[in-house]
Amino acid sequence: MSTIDKTWRDKHGVCHVEGKDKIDVFGLMGYAHGKDRGMQMLLMRILGQGRASELLDSSDEMLGIDTFFRRMNWTGSMSLEIEKLSPEAKEIVAAYCSGVNRAFSHKIPWECKLLGFRPDPWCIEDVILISRMTGYLTLAQSQGEIQRLFIEFVQAGMDEQKLNEFFPGILGGVDFDLIKKITLTERLVSPVSLWNIAAPLMMASNNWAVSGKKTASGKPMLSNDPHLEINRLPNIWYEVVLKAEDRYAMGGTMPGVPGLLIGRNPDLAWSATYTFMDSTDSWVEKCKDGKYLREPDIWDSFIEREEIIKRKKKESVKVVFYENRHGILEGDPNKEGYYLTTSWASAFSGAVTLDNFNKLFDAKTVTQGMDLLGRVETSWNFILADTDGNIGYQMSGLMPKRRKGISGFVPLSGWEEKNDWQGFENPQDLPKCYNPDCGYFVTSNQDLNEYGNVDPINMGMGSYRSDRIGGLLSENNDITREDMYKIHYDVYSTQAAVFMKILAPLLPDTPQGKLLKKWNLEYSADSEGAFLFDRVYKALYLEVFGKNGFGTDAVDHIDKQTGIFNDFYINFDRILLSEASVWFGDYTREEIYQKAAEKALKAQPEKWGNTRKVIMKNILFDGKLPRFLGFDRGPITIIGGLSTPHQGQIFESAGRQTTFAPGFRMVVDLSTDEINTNMAGGPSDRRFSKWYCSDLENWMSGKYKTLVVTAEKKYKL
Repeated sequence: MSTIDKTWRDKHGVCHVEGKDKIDVFGLMGYAHGKDRGMQMLLMRILGQGRASELLDSSDEMLGIDTFFRRMNWTGSMSLEIEKLSPEAKEIVAAYCSGVNRAFSHKIPWECKLLGFRPDPWCIEDVILISRMTGYLTLAQSQGEIQRLFIEFVQAGMDEQKLNEFFPGILGGVDFDLIKKITLTERLVSPVSLWNIAAPLMMASNNWAVSGKKTASGKPMLSNDPHLEINRLPNIWYEVVLKAEDRYAMGGTMPGVPGLLIGRNPDLAWSATYTFMDSTDSWVEKCKDGKYLREPDIWDSFIEREEIIKRKKKESVKVVFYENRHGILEGDPNKEGYYLTTSWASAFSGAVTLDNFNKLFDAKTVTQGMDLLGRVETSWNFILADTDGNIGYQMSGLMPKRRKGISGFVPLSGWEEKNDWQGFENPQDLPKCYNPDCGYFVTSNQDLNEYGNVDPINMGMGSYRSDRIGGLLSENNDITREDMYKIHYDVYSTQAAVFMKILAPLLPDTPQGKLLKKWNLEYSADSEGAFLFDRVYKALYLEVFGKNGFGTDAVDHIDKQTGIFNDFYINFDRILLSEASVWFGDYTREEIYQKAAEKALKAQPEKWGNTRKVIMKNILFDGKLPRFLGFDRGPITIIGGLSTPHQGQIFESAGRQTTFAPGFRMVVDLSTDEINTNMAGGPSDRRFSKWYCSDLENWMSGKYKTLVVTAEKKYKL
C-alpha cells in the first residue's frame, strides 16, 4: 500500500496509521506529523537551534531568545547521544525522519515561502533536540527561577529567620556571606517570552488511576489532563491511532518525536504530569583573568564556546560562553568576581528516553511500564494501569546524587570538589507506588517524596488539586467515565476552603462581604465570590510579602515578570495560613486578613468569567493578522483558578498574556479498546484545514470524542 492508503482520518479528523510492524508505524507517524504539524515542528527546531533571528525576526527580543538557546546548547553532544540508541530505536527514528521528509517533499508549509527559507531535512539530531526541549519547558526552568529569588533575598539582606520559614528544610550547606558576593547577570530573556513562538509551555497537570474494585466496569480507569498554555494554535498535542498487525497504540504525541507520550495499547495505559524534581543546580565560581579557582589553590581555564548568531538583514552577533565541569558560567570570567555556573541534569539526554518510550508499544503490564518509564531521563510523574487490574505510579528523571545534607537548592562553592555531583540516583530509588490499598493514586505536581528512597522534590506545588481529586475518588466505588469527565471540569477550591475558615468570621458586613461569605468555593464562570476571593488573596500577598517582606514593588515584579507565584504558591500559603509568623511583623494573622479584606472588598464584584477571556493566537503570526482571516480564535472563557482540579491561570509576564489550563483531556477505561478525549484545538496547524480548530467546541462544552482502532475511514490525510 502507498503512504496515502496507510494513513487516513476518522470522523474526528484524528489520524490513523496502519503498518506492517512497529518501525513502519512510526515512519507513518512521521509522515502524519510532517503533514499536519510541519510548521509547528519547524518553528520548534528553529527555536532550539537558536536561529530565530536568522530565519524569522531580527528584533532585539529575538536575539535574546536565540542567545538563551545557544547558551543551553541543546544541539551539543549529538553524536554521543546517537551512539547510545539501541539498534531498534535507530531504525524507528530513521523511519520517523524519513516519514517527515516524505511529507515535506510533497508540500512544505506555505509559511516557509513567506519567511523566505526552505527547511533542511528532518534528522535524528532534530528528534533529540525536541526531546530535550520538551523535558525542560518550562518547569525545569522554574527551579532556576526560585533559586535565583533566594539569592536575591539573601543579597537584599533578608532576615535568616524569614528565609528558613520560607524555604523550610532545604537550606543545608548555605553560606550566606558567599552568596552575598555573587554577581548576578541580568536575565537574557523572560521565561514566558521564550515560548512566544512555538515551544510548548508546560505548567502543571493532573493524572490519576483507579483500580477495578472502584469502577463500574470492574477494570481500571486512567485519566490525564496536561495543563498547558492554551492561548495558542495549534494545540501542543497531536493525537494518533497506530496499528501494526495485532498491536495498537493510541493517544497524545509531541510533533517532532516518534513516541506516544500519553495513551494506551491493548494491555496498558499510561499518563504523565511534571514532578518538580530539583535537577538544576548552581555553583559559585571565583573568577579572575578568564580562569576559575579549583581546590586547593589551582586556577583552571574555562572552555570557550563561540557562537555566531545570524540576523535577518542585520549584522551577525558573536556570543562567547564559558563552560566548566559545573556547566555554563553566567558572567565574564575576565572580570574578577564571583559568578554562577548552572547545569540541568538532562541537558545531554535523549537516547534512553526514546528507547524506553518506543518499548511501551509492546509493554503489557504496569510493572513493565514502570521499569521502562522510570528510566526516562527527564522528570515526570507517570501513572499506569493494565488490563490485569493493576495500577501504579513511577517518577522518572536524572536526579543528581549529592553529598549528605545537601538538597541542591542552595548554590555551593565550586572550588570544593565535595560539592560536585556524584553521578545520578538509581531510578529504582525514585518515588513509586504499586497497587495502593486505597484503590487509586493521584498526582498533581505535589510533593511525592514519601514514596521514594530519595527526595527529588525540594519545592513542589501544593496538594490542593490532588486532595480534591482524591476526596472525590474515595467517596465513589462505582466510578464511570462520566465521573472522570466531571473531575476534569471540577472548579471547587480546597485552597479557598482553608483560607475561608480564617477569613469568613472577619469579613465586613457589606454587600461584598456577605457575598463572599456565601460563596460556594467554586471558580465557575458566573461566580462573583471567586472574583472577590481572588482580590483578597492578592491583597494578602501585598500585606505580608510586600509591606512586611520584600517590598510592594518586588511583589509586583515577581507577579508580572515571573511564574514564581503560580508555581510555588504553597510556600507563600504556608506562611499566610500560619497562626504566627515572623513575616507578620507586629500584626496578628487576623489583623492582616481583616486589613486585606477591607481594601480588596471595596471593588464592585464581577463574574469570574468576565475576567477570564482570552484569544487563541496562531503560534507564528501571534495576533498580528486581521481577525477575519481566522488564524486566531475566541475569545474563550477559562474556568477554574490557581488550585482547582480544572486549573485556570491567566497572567501577564513580560508584557505577554499567557494561560494554563487542561489543553488536552484523556480518559481510558480498560474494559474497552477506546480512549475518550478532547482538546483545545484540532489535528492540523493548517489554518485553511477543516481540522484547524475542530475539537475546540467539545473542549469548551465538556463533550468527549471516542477514538477506536476500528474507526471507519472517512477522510484522506
